[in-house]
Amino acid sequence: MASKQLPTSPSSETDERKRKRKLSNRESARRSRMRKQQHLDELSGQVSQMQEENKKLREKIDGASQLYLNFASENNVLRAQVAELTDRLRSLNSVLQIASEVSGLVFDIQDIPDTMLEPWQLPCPIQAIPASADTFQY
Repeated sequence: MASKQLPTSPSSETDERKRKRKLSNRESARRSRMRKQQHLDELSGQVSQMQEENKKLREKIDGASQLYLNFASENNVLRAQVAELTDRLRSLNSVLQIASEVSGLVFDIQDIPDTMLEPWQLPCPIQAIPASADTFQY
């Protein structure tokens, strides 16, 4: 019965469909832009979070690297001290050897192990190495 009220021309009907389609397309485009913006905001948040995590990881790596350098430096100092003390011990053993030959007394002179190759054969008692809980934390 609605079609009997007003005779509509085919062009006005087509215009109405075009207008509705345009309106629908505009709304769809608006929703699409909103989804795109929301996705962009989420990605920006992820970038910020990952940058912060990356920064923390770099700080941890830098701390670990610094600890490594400190331990390596201390290890080099200790190796130099071992070498110096080993040389002193060899000198003292040679003095004891000469004194033994001259005096005729027998001294028990032990061989000096190569501590760089076999540190487990050191002629000294095993001592505990104290370490605190935060020694290896960075």
